[in-house]
Amino acid sequence: MPWHPASNWKPLTPGTGQATGGVWRTPDDQVVKRLVRGVTDPRHHAFWERQALVAESGVVAGTPGLRAPACLGVERDADGITLRMAYTPAVAWSAEGLAGALGRFAGCSVAEPDWGARDVLRDRLRTVERRGGWRALSRAGLATPAIEELWARRESALDILDGLPRVPTHGDAHPVNLLGREGDDVIAIDWEQFGLGPAGFDLGYLLLAVDVPLDDLVAAHGGEEAVRCGAALVAAYTGVSRAAWALTQPHPGDHLVGLAGVVEEAVGYLA
Repeated sequence: MPWHPASNWKPLTPGTGQATGGVWRTPDDQVVKRLVRGVTDPRHHAFWERQALVAESGVVAGTPGLRAPACLGVERDADGITLRMAYTPAVAWSAEGLAGALGRFAGCSVAEPDWGARDVLRDRLRTVERRGGWRALSRAGLATPAIEELWARRESALDILDGLPRVPTHGDAHPVNLLGREGDDVIAIDWEQFGLGPAGFDLGYLLLAVDVPLDDLVAAHGGEEAVRCGAALVAAYTGVSRAAWALTQPHPGDHLVGLAGVVEEAVGYLA
């Protein structure tokens, strides 16, 4: 019999993960997430089982800085996985508070599981390449010399990221996923891209989502130069890739606003 949610479950705004088939809140304050079959490579950033494996393993159940909600059950069937978690109420966090939490999480010791995401930015740039690169920016007259250099030297950037310390990463450190609080630590949801990645990876994602200078975020994170380098490179390549993709959509918006500074800084690391 096909799986379906109970009639008294309240739908929540679903995540954008490729494996997410729906998210609901139950009357007894559980969150139920349905995972549907998809990417089977356990190292790919979109590996469909990873969120369930994070919950089952407890690998980030008690980590400092960032941790997952309590796992209440994982049920597998022929069509997918039903993941049950404790409901996490949203609380107000400053961008600097989130950066500090990411710093404590990056500094903890986590054994890398054989299903942890690797090479997230490399995988995403390969997808961008298959879709034509950043040509949409050139056609729109938005490809500055710095953007063009960034694209031309993307392999050098990936090599630099490969040389940075590898640290625990949430993988999608947007404030909508960093919503709960337990003491000074953040309760984070949507661990689809969890793994070990280059220092600064999570901070780069946060930088794209908040209106706070990189200087302040790096200082709150811990002030390491490797973190600044990783954050600038990840933010620049991710942000410009998003802008190029947006230009192919009916309502693209202006995704390049505020990116000039981080693009220039990222190019500086390639010199």
